[in-house]
Amino acid sequence: MPDKKRPTLKTIAELTGLSLSTVSLSLRDGSNLKQETRDKVAKAAQQIGYVPNRAGVRLRTGRTNVLALVLSTDKNGLDFTKLLIQGIGNHINGTKFHLNVVPEFESSSDPVAAVRYVLENRSADGVILTHTSARDPRVQLLMEADFPFVSHGRTEFYTPHAYHDFHAERYIELSIQRLIQKKRRNILLAVADNNTTNYANTIGSFKHMMAKTDIPGDIMTDADILDDSKKARAFCQTLARRERPYDGIICNNELTSLAIINGLQDEGLTLGQDYDLICKQTTGILPILYP
Repeated sequence: MPDKKRPTLKTIAELTGLSLSTVSLSLRDGSNLKQETRDKVAKAAQQIGYVPNRAGVRLRTGRTNVLALVLSTDKNGLDFTKLLIQGIGNHINGTKFHLNVVPEFESSSDPVAAVRYVLENRSADGVILTHTSARDPRVQLLMEADFPFVSHGRTEFYTPHAYHDFHAERYIELSIQRLIQKKRRNILLAVADNNTTNYANTIGSFKHMMAKTDIPGDIMTDADILDDSKKARAFCQTLARRERPYDGIICNNELTSLAIINGLQDEGLTLGQDYDLICKQTTGILPILYP
């Protein structure tokens, strides 16, 4: 059986009785057209499975209809990548845009290689960055190029730019308040140093909040330990043998939290009795294992 021909603008024009130029304008933007006309074209395009030829679109308009997600390889981010891609996908569903994922590799010596590739090849109309640092060179490069982008995380550049961020300061504030309410009096913040603005905001907020209380608090930031589940578990076994073990723990990573809980459990300390733990959650694994 021969392959079915790919639907074109001409196919939609013949189906709707509209001119080729009207169909083309409607699919591009069509803001000057009647809503009835735009709906008619959109319905016909959906019925026949019309997909714009991206190469043709780029030749005509210089646009790609592609968004590039420059994704950092975070081995400790349970479901973070999946949730991020799903979230973007939900928002571009039904639009003319597609999503390309551009991975950043830890072994690369060039921190802007992925972004530079997008800029030099004009392979996308906009960029989404993850794991943003305070003076992120990728952000600087995109701002200098006047290229559309949004970062997952804040920066400290004077020039404002679009971003979305988790409110780390409020998270720490609420966590400490909750632990104090539960009569916890020796608090540990376990957060691996990943050079992001989120990390800096987390540390700064913890120090600020602890200065306002009369209880001791320590910070553990060694990524070599906290990013390795076996090392983190062994480390927490030693914490459990302290003369005065921590009775309140704040963490920002679920895998690290699981290692902490199991390390303390190995030494006979029970979650919810000997100590309480608060973790930033991105999956349902913690409440399933420790309701």
